[in-house]
Amino acid sequence: MEDPMLHREPIQISRRTCLSLLPALILPSPLPLFRSQQSTSLPVALTSGPKQHWFGYYDKWQSDPSGRYLLGGQVELFYRSPTARDVLRVGLIDLEDGNRWMEIGTSTSWSWQQGCMLQWVPGSQGQIIWNDHAAGRFVSKVYNLQTRKTRILPHPIYTLSPDGKTALFVDPGRLQFFRPGYGYPQLNPSLTWERAPKDTGVFKMDLQSGESTLILSFQEVAQVSRAAGSVADNFHWLNHLLINPSGDRFIFLNRSRPKASLTEMRAYVKAHPELQGTGFSSNYVTRAMTANLDGTELYTLNDSGMFSHFIWNGNDRICAWAVPEDQNTAGFFDFRDRSKEYVPVGSAVMTRNGHNTYVPHTDHQWILNDTYPQGPERLQELYLYHVPSGDKVVLGHFHQPAAFTGEWRCDLHPRCNQTGTKVFFDSTHMGGKRQMYMIDIEDIVRK
Repeated sequence: MEDPMLHREPIQISRRTCLSLLPALILPSPLPLFRSQQSTSLPVALTSGPKQHWFGYYDKWQSDPSGRYLLGGQVELFYRSPTARDVLRVGLIDLEDGNRWMEIGTSTSWSWQQGCMLQWVPGSQGQIIWNDHAAGRFVSKVYNLQTRKTRILPHPIYTLSPDGKTALFVDPGRLQFFRPGYGYPQLNPSLTWERAPKDTGVFKMDLQSGESTLILSFQEVAQVSRAAGSVADNFHWLNHLLINPSGDRFIFLNRSRPKASLTEMRAYVKAHPELQGTGFSSNYVTRAMTANLDGTELYTLNDSGMFSHFIWNGNDRICAWAVPEDQNTAGFFDFRDRSKEYVPVGSAVMTRNGHNTYVPHTDHQWILNDTYPQGPERLQELYLYHVPSGDKVVLGHFHQPAAFTGEWRCDLHPRCNQTGTKVFFDSTHMGGKRQMYMIDIEDIVRK
C-alpha cells in the first residue's frame, strides 16, 4: 500500500507575489526576486519488486547516448554496511521494452552512496564499466553491449575522462575505513593506519592497456601548507574525484583528521575547543584541491574546512556547496579554478546542500538539484533552478522512511539523460525500498 505521505504536492507561492501584497517600502537594497512553481510532470517508476534497484552517484552517465538503456544495481533490502558477501547485480533497463531488466554482471565491491561506480564509458559504442574485487584485488570490468563480452582491468575506477581513455582512482579500502559508505568492504591493512602514505594516493589508468601510474601521493597532499593550521600529521583520505570537460584538470576533496578512528576523533575535538573556527568538524577537515591530469600544478581551491557537493561549470569553474575562505556561511558558490574568485549561485533559492549538476545542452543555464530529508515528514525536494532568471521549478517532494539514515540513506542523487530531457533519481518513497524513477523535463528546459 502506498504511504499517504508520498509525493505531496505543496502549494507554491512566489516571492514576487508576496512582495506585491506589501505596502511600498524603502529598502536598503533590493530583495532578489524569483518565481517558484510546481512542475506538472509526474514521476514514473522504472523499477519495482521485492528487490531494491538504484544507481548511486549523480556525476556520471546512467543512460546511453541514445537514451534507450539505463544502468542500475539490484540488491536485497538490508540496513547495514555491505560486506564482501553481499552481491550487487548489475543490469540494464530497456526503456523501449517496458523497462525490462537485463542482468549483465555482478560486483562484491560497492557502497550505498556510490554503488560500484557503474557508468557508460564516454565516447564509446556501448561500453559499460564498473568496479569489482577478484583474485584479492580491486578491479574494474568493461562490458560490451554489442558482443556481450566482459574484459577485466587490473585496477578500479573513480572518475573517467570525457574521451573515455583515462581513469583516475584511489584505494577504495582506505576510503571505506575513513569514510564508510563511499568505499568498499575489502580493506588493505598495510595502508589503512598510515597517516599519509607516499606509495598510494591518486592513480591514473589507461582504459585500454590497464597500465597505471601514481600521479599524486597522500604525502604530497598532506604537506601542502594551510593557513588555518597544518594537517601534515593527520590521517588523510581522498574522495570525490572529478575530471573537467576538457580532460586536463581534476578536482578532489582531501579530508583528514588527527585521529584514525571516528570515536577517538570526536573525543579529541571535544577536548580541544581551540579547533573551533579552523574548519574541523567532529569528523574531519576538508580541502578542495585541483591539479593537472598528471598530478602537477596542485592548487588549493578552498581551504575553509567545509566543501561538499560540486560539479564542473565548464573547464575552469566549479559550482559547489561550500563555505568561502573569507566567509562563515555555507551556500552554493561558483569558484574559479586556480584563483580565489567566487560568486554566489542561487542564494535566494538553493539554500540547502544538495547534489547539483547542470542539465546537458542548456548552456549551463539550468541546474538540477535535490535536498536531504527535511522536517518531521522527511521530505526530499527535487527541483530545477534557472540561473539567468533565478526561477525555481519544483519536480516533487519524496518521503524517505526513518530506517534509511546514515551510511545506508537513500539520497535522490538526480541525474539527466545525455540529451538533457529526462531526470532519473533513486527514492524510497514507494514501499520503503530503493527504486528508480524518471521525470520528463523537456517542456521546462526547452521552452
